[in-house]
Amino acid sequence: MGVPITAHTRESAARDVVHLAQRIRATRLADQGVAVDALHVTDATPRGDVHLCNAYTLALADRDPELHGILRAAPLNLPDGQPVVWANRLLHRGTTLPATRVYGPDLLLDVFALGQSSGLRHYLLGSTPHVLGALERELRRRFPNALITGTCSPPFRPLTSQEARKQREGIRSAEADIVWVGLGTPKQDRWAAELCTALPVVAVAVGAAFDFIAGTKRQAPHWMRRSGLEWVFRLGCEPRRLWRRYIFGNTRFVRGIARQAFLGTKEGSPVPTSRQPQLDETSPAGRRNEL
Repeated sequence: MGVPITAHTRESAARDVVHLAQRIRATRLADQGVAVDALHVTDATPRGDVHLCNAYTLALADRDPELHGILRAAPLNLPDGQPVVWANRLLHRGTTLPATRVYGPDLLLDVFALGQSSGLRHYLLGSTPHVLGALERELRRRFPNALITGTCSPPFRPLTSQEARKQREGIRSAEADIVWVGLGTPKQDRWAAELCTALPVVAVAVGAAFDFIAGTKRQAPHWMRRSGLEWVFRLGCEPRRLWRRYIFGNTRFVRGIARQAFLGTKEGSPVPTSRQPQLDETSPAGRRNEL
């Protein structure tokens, strides 16, 4: 549907996010005159927004040119929904691709685990103060050596320019390497892209991961998540809020994939192939194109 999705496994996705954060941190510190490992320094600070894409995200992007442009320009889009994995395998039958998705809550936990040894600094942005408090306590319990340097629960309305500037300064003052953005699609995707334009950080749009890890919302059983039926469980839990999203979003996604499968193109734009992970040969994340 015109959006490039990187062919990552759960494990390689976490390594890639950690490596991207290390590169951006090293470049930022080098610009400040701090001696750093030259392996991670680049000539210019890489763009750092990371998006977890499910069928709904891609359905929205299919009718929203601004969101579509954000996802096409992002360095890393991950297949958060199992139907996205199936669609990629259908559309790229001649390529060996992972059979499982990169689930947002798993990515957050895996990056926290990996980042402990390298001292990555995390910032939690989104949801309510109650959820953020429960999330921070749970993350500190699981990862006692992780560095959480700040949290922010923004108002559920557009920020004023002064509020947006204050938020960016708070993230800058916290010296965050990774900002986890849990604001719901598509708001979180736009926010992540804007943050990475203004600040040298990685910003990961992780959707409902905050609620699931904090324990404030129930997750679908593992078999439903594995078989692509998580949306049925969530629709049953919150029918009034989610019925339109899943009924119309899923229909548009299926129609878009069918169109691409039969016509080989998204109307009005060429379709990029499924991205292979592009890791530096010397990076701790693994060799180039490792899956």
